[in-house]
Amino acid sequence: MNKHKDFLEKLAACAAACENCLDSCLDEDNLKMMVDCIRLDRDCAKICALTASFVASNSPHAKHLAKECQEICRLCGDECGKMEADHCKECAKACRECEEACKKFLAA
Repeated sequence: MNKHKDFLEKLAACAAACENCLDSCLDEDNLKMMVDCIRLDRDCAKICALTASFVASNSPHAKHLAKECQEICRLCGDECGKMEADHCKECAKACRECEEACKKFLAA
């Protein structure tokens, strides 16, 4: 098992929460208000998945991606945190947890 199992789990959980939020946002009545949230969800899900791939393969470039992942998770968590919908609140929580996991990975 990869020595970064917990980090990989946080990345996967964040990617899934972002994908769920993105899809749920598309069903909201005021779609125009959700555009920034949707875009950040998309970017965050992608960077989490890519970072997980690099971490899992012990790539020497994983830290570069983790730094960017940390930033996008922060931005996505902030944006989703502004919203009232449960899916956005769940996404914000997952993003904040992933941001913290990125910080720990980078500090190691």
